[in-house]
Order: sequence, then C-alpha cells, then structure tokens
Amino acid sequence: MKLHYYAETDSLYIELRDGAGVEVREIVAGLNPDIDADGHVVGFDSDSASKLLDLSTLETIALPHTTMKAA
Repeated sequence: MKLHYYAETDSLYIELRDGAGVEVREIVAGLNPDIDADGHVVGFDSDSASKLLDLSTLETIALPHTTMKAA
C-alpha cells in the first residue's frame, strides 16, 4: 500500500495494489475508488483531502508485515 499526496491539488491517492484503474466511481463527495478491468479496487482518490481527512498523523495498527519502507 502506498500513499501519494499532491499538494497542488490537495488530493490523496491510496494505492492498494499494482495495476491500472479503468473505471472511477464516486461513492461519496470527494472519495473515488479506481477499479481495474477485473472489478478489483486498486486505489482511492480523495479530493480536498486536507479538508476531509486528518493528514497530520499516519498510524498503523496490527498490520501483518515483516518490513516497512519509508520514503
């Protein structure tokens, strides 16, 4: 999973898996999942992210991972 924040558009993209989205659906105002050709969600785009989300903290709880990367 990767988080991409774009300050110039104040949007946050949460990439859940590799692959290209072929369809975008707005499920609520400002939250749009990207769907791949097989119908799987590959990511979520949040418009006006700083107004809708608390971007000051990133916390993970009980993720089953063995390594963690930080950019």
